[in-house]
Amino acid sequence: MKEKTKQLRDLFSWENIKYALLLNLGLFLTAAGIHLFKTPNHFAMGGTSGMSIIMATLWPGMNVGGALFIINGILVVLGLCFLGVKTMGVTIYSSFALSAFVSLLEWIYPMTAPFTNDTLLELCFAVALPAAGSAIVFNVGASTGGTDILAMILSKYTSLEIGKALLLSDLAIAAWAGGLYGIATGLYCTLGTFSKALMVDSVIESINVRKMMTIVSAQPQQVQDFILNKLHRSATVYDAEGAYTHKELKVITTILNRRQAMELRNFIRRTDPHAFMTIVNSSETIGKGFRHV
Repeated sequence: MKEKTKQLRDLFSWENIKYALLLNLGLFLTAAGIHLFKTPNHFAMGGTSGMSIIMATLWPGMNVGGALFIINGILVVLGLCFLGVKTMGVTIYSSFALSAFVSLLEWIYPMTAPFTNDTLLELCFAVALPAAGSAIVFNVGASTGGTDILAMILSKYTSLEIGKALLLSDLAIAAWAGGLYGIATGLYCTLGTFSKALMVDSVIESINVRKMMTIVSAQPQQVQDFILNKLHRSATVYDAEGAYTHKELKVITTILNRRQAMELRNFIRRTDPHAFMTIVNSSETIGKGFRHV
C-alpha cells in the first residue's frame, strides 16, 4: 500500500505536472500555427504538417487533422518496428496529440480563408507559433513526433547526415507546394523552412538563458549572504590577488535568472558602489537547481 501511494505521489509530482503542461502547451501552439496560418495560406513548409496540407488539397474530402493522423500513424508504426516502445516513449503521445489538437481547432474554429491579405505577415505567424511550440517541446526533452521519428530511424540504421536529409526533404515539399499552389507560395514555404530552423534555436536559447555573474567586492560576506538568504541560490567563492595592488581579494561567481541578477546588481550598487562585476549570458546551465543532465 505504501509503495502504491509513493508511486502515485511521484506520478502527480509538480515536476511531472509541469512537464505535462509544457508539453501540451508546446503541441497546442504548434497545432495553432498549422491550423490558423499554415493551412489557409497553403504554407507546406516541410515535415508532416506540410505533407498533410498537400494531401488535404489533393483529396478535398480530407482535412489537415485527418491527414496528420494518417501520416503520424504510419510513422509511429515504423518507429515501433525499428526502434521499439522504450525508444519511442513520449513521441507516440506527441504524434497523436498534435494531430488531435489540429482536428479540435478545425472543429471549433474552421478556417475558410486567411486572416489577412498580407501574406508576409501570415508567414511570420506561421513560422513563429510552431517554432515557439517546438522549442517548448524540445526544451522539456520531448519531440513533436512526425519526421523526428524518421530522423531517429535513419540515425540508428544509416550514416546519413540527418539534418541535411531532413532539410532536403523539407525543401522538396516546399518545391511541391510551389508546383501545386504557385511559385510565390513555394518561395514563401522555402523562406519559412529556413526561418523556423533559426527561430527554434533562438527561442530555446531565450528560454534557457541565465546570467553568470562574477563579483569582486569589498563586502564579500554581505554579497554571499544576499545570494544565499535572499535569492536562495548558491555561489562559488575563491581567493585571488590583484595584479596591480597585490591585494588579497574574494571573487564570487554565481548563476542566476534575469530577475535575480537584477536584484543582486541593485543590492551591490547600494552596498558597495566600487565593486567590480561582469555579467555574461549562459545559453544552457546544467546541474542542481537548473536543468538535469
